[in-house]
Amino acid sequence: MTTNKKILITIDVEDWFQVENFKSSISYDSWHRQELRVERNTHRLLDLFDEMGRTPQSTTQYNQLKQQTYSANKPAIRATFFVLGWIARKCPDLVREIHRRGHEIASHGVDHHLCNAQSVSDLRKDLNDSKKLLEDITGDEVYGYRAPSFSVNDGVLKIIQDAGYRYDASYNSFDRHGRYGKLNISAFKQSGIAYQVSDHFHEIPVSNLDFDFKIQNSKLNIQNFSLPWGGGGYFRLIPYAIFRQGVQRILSSADAYSFYLHPWEVDPEQPKVKEAPAAFKFRHYINLASTMKKIRRLLKDFKDCRFVTCRAYIDTIQR
Repeated sequence: MTTNKKILITIDVEDWFQVENFKSSISYDSWHRQELRVERNTHRLLDLFDEMGRTPQSTTQYNQLKQQTYSANKPAIRATFFVLGWIARKCPDLVREIHRRGHEIASHGVDHHLCNAQSVSDLRKDLNDSKKLLEDITGDEVYGYRAPSFSVNDGVLKIIQDAGYRYDASYNSFDRHGRYGKLNISAFKQSGIAYQVSDHFHEIPVSNLDFDFKIQNSKLNIQNFSLPWGGGGYFRLIPYAIFRQGVQRILSSADAYSFYLHPWEVDPEQPKVKEAPAAFKFRHYINLASTMKKIRRLLKDFKDCRFVTCRAYIDTIQR
């Protein structure tokens, strides 16, 4: 893999009790009583990115690198962290630490409400409040936004743009998931893997395996379909060797690959929500124990690529 290829690692910073699959089992009013595990899990990812990015030659060198000021010696692996406002209020030092280590802070909204289920006024408030909160904590401009559960549509996208964001990273082309939103991306000019919505606003989709052919018989008629290959539960479910081949296939025809994950996905010891529906529990808990190992392999196998933030990628394609 040549070094001109880029990988966008994106982390949706939310905790185990805030996921959409558990909303019917864990009420919003009970969130403040749940065990907060997002800090330790996010630090595990931060430390892994630092370790894999610096590639020290010895234990002594690694210990020395850990003591250095991150702002003066930024890691080679840079990621974008879409932080939930609820988490930012609880853990402002975590937000500052992510930023201090040279990663990008972006918005994931305030309370993980689906964008396409909110009123226009509520969504605008959510977008403005989350952006201002993160900017107040870091002292840096927030460029990007990701909708909870990729719940974007054309109307939502316009509201995100009007709220002052420079890009959105909510479009997932896999259309077999009931909560994922839909966008008419054919109306936009493609630049790399991103789509130019206006002069100062872009859409960065999650990367999937796209197929452009027809399967047609008396019972089946499929054309131009996608397989989910952007991370999350699909990354945990698909055997790593097969997943790696899919990423290689994506990068063979695109300049970048966009990957997403949540901190709770590296936490096999998190509390179990026994009352949740079986299908939701399967999606949430499948292969949690092997996630860190698989991420490490992904970073190692694609070490010749450039790991850049969404903000840096947008800056690159605008040049």
